[in-house]
Amino acid sequence: MSHVAVADVSQRLRRERTGAFARSVARSLVNTAVTLGIVLLLWQAVISLTDVSPYVAKGPADVWRFLFVEEGAAENRAELMELTWVTLRDAAIGFVVGMTTAMVLAVLFTLSKTVEAGVMPLALLLRSVPLVSIAPVIILATGRGTQASVAVIGTIVVLFPALASMLFGLSRANPESLDLVRVYGGGSWSALRRVAMPGALPSVFAAARVSVPGAVTGALLAEWLSTGTGIGGMIQKFNASARFDELWASVAIITVITLVLYNLVQLAESVVLARMGMADAQ
Repeated sequence: MSHVAVADVSQRLRRERTGAFARSVARSLVNTAVTLGIVLLLWQAVISLTDVSPYVAKGPADVWRFLFVEEGAAENRAELMELTWVTLRDAAIGFVVGMTTAMVLAVLFTLSKTVEAGVMPLALLLRSVPLVSIAPVIILATGRGTQASVAVIGTIVVLFPALASMLFGLSRANPESLDLVRVYGGGSWSALRRVAMPGALPSVFAAARVSVPGAVTGALLAEWLSTGTGIGGMIQKFNASARFDELWASVAIITVITLVLYNLVQLAESVVLARMGMADAQ
């Protein structure tokens, strides 16, 4: 093949990748806008159709005025964003630790049925017990107000859905490809690393998408029960002191950020899988 033909093919492939990336970004933006629109409509519908006092129930317009229009809006935003950063930090801890633990356990379960038989019953037991009921034990063991309690609670929320998704992805490895690795002398680890792990990427991204709202939920729960910081720790205080504007605004902010993060993970998934030729596996 001539240099001109190679250059033409390379240019065409570059255009196709650029087009796929642009379509992924546009699709992600549209999905985010549609989701936010639905959330706002449902929120306003609940406020309008219920008999809750306007002093307590705040709609989207009320939150907008509180954050951007009324006098002192800049101070309101600064106060709530400080709480939001704390919650996002706590959510990041739970997300990273939970996803890492799920990945390690998924690999161990795939390589050793003995490990799976020994650990899986404990995992299922923890999954079946409501987190609120075991949270006092976790806090007692790790210490109230510590980052360890945040990490453990966030990990439990993230771990089980992510583990199930990753195990499903690893179990779908192509049998012929696995046999080919073994024929050429590769062991179980080689087959897992060369075949099963790359093929499980769609499941890993699916686990990451599900884990984003799970990590935020775990962070809010840990802040409410243990640290007393961030949005989770302040919601009860806002309610007790009748600061309903702050209450609704803080919930709105963390909800919007969670939706944006979810769609960013989805965008990353579309781009990576498209570059690897696995877009149809989503």
